[in-house]
Amino acid sequence: MTEARELVAVLTRRGETVAAAESLTAGLVCATLARVPGASAVLRGGLVVYATELKAALAGVDEQLLAEHGAVHPEVAAQLARGARERCGATWGLGLTGVAGPDPQDGVAPGTVYVGLSGPGADTVRELAETGDRDTIRTSSVRAAFALLREQLD
Repeated sequence: MTEARELVAVLTRRGETVAAAESLTAGLVCATLARVPGASAVLRGGLVVYATELKAALAGVDEQLLAEHGAVHPEVAAQLARGARERCGATWGLGLTGVAGPDPQDGVAPGTVYVGLSGPGADTVRELAETGDRDTIRTSSVRAAFALLREQLD
């Protein structure tokens, strides 16, 4: 994926690192970055938090937030991003949560995705409305996460 190569190059030039806490993508962000030669200079690691309770246990997402709003919520994405950054000691953290489908989850439609970013002076969340099958939604979510980080780096 071209976006991953470009992201690794930019982070390397800047001397910065990235980590991810991933739900619907289940490690695809980290796996995509790791395919790029030289990724070890920038990829700190990641948390696969597919199960809701792991979002709290591993990434530090507030349990009350999860109980009240469920796993697919913008603040969950923000807290996943912060958790990844803090727990992995990275400059930047990405957090992804959403519904890849084909069925809704807790009343949330397939294709609803939230991507969080946490880093120096930049904490933001982007909402996506993706279409397609599970693989398409997951791949599009990875691309959106990379684009969000690139926007902050540029």
